[in-house]
Amino acid sequence: MLWSEPPDEPPEELRRAEAMLRRARTVLTVSVLLAMCILGMWP
Repeated sequence: MLWSEPPDEPPEELRRAEAMLRRARTVLTVSVLLAMCILGMWP
């Protein structure tokens, strides 16, 4: 790797987007599990 090449790390925007997607996936997973538990207890 030459010193003039840009670093391999992703740009700040991409890192923020990936973090947002991880949070959204976590919230969605918890929401689905909670909904399944509530609907499972429904008579």
